[in-house]
Amino acid sequence: MKNSQLYKGSLNTIVMKLLEENGRMYGYEITQKVKDITKGELKITEGALYPALHKMEAEGILEVEVENVDNRLRKYYKLTQKGTTETVNKLAELEEFIKNMQSIVQPKLDY
Repeated sequence: MKNSQLYKGSLNTIVMKLLEENGRMYGYEITQKVKDITKGELKITEGALYPALHKMEAEGILEVEVENVDNRLRKYYKLTQKGTTETVNKLAELEEFIKNMQSIVQPKLDY
């Protein structure tokens, strides 16, 4: 991920939004999806992603399904009911944040 606290603070929201859209994903798949969507501008490292996934799992936001793929165990993450509710809340919070930042950065002048 770029060296920006703004992105780091949004990691959970990014992951939850992707899982909301895709149902379930494994870690590497998440990193590649973000890279593709942002045309390489945003790169999530495994060192940032996996601790976030484990924390969200411990908080009951995500659940894990383990499958054998090509003789390797692969962990798929998906939202729990609590995670689905939390995603809606986080996205609303993020939209409000973006709106407020746009007001500050590009104020519309009233004459």
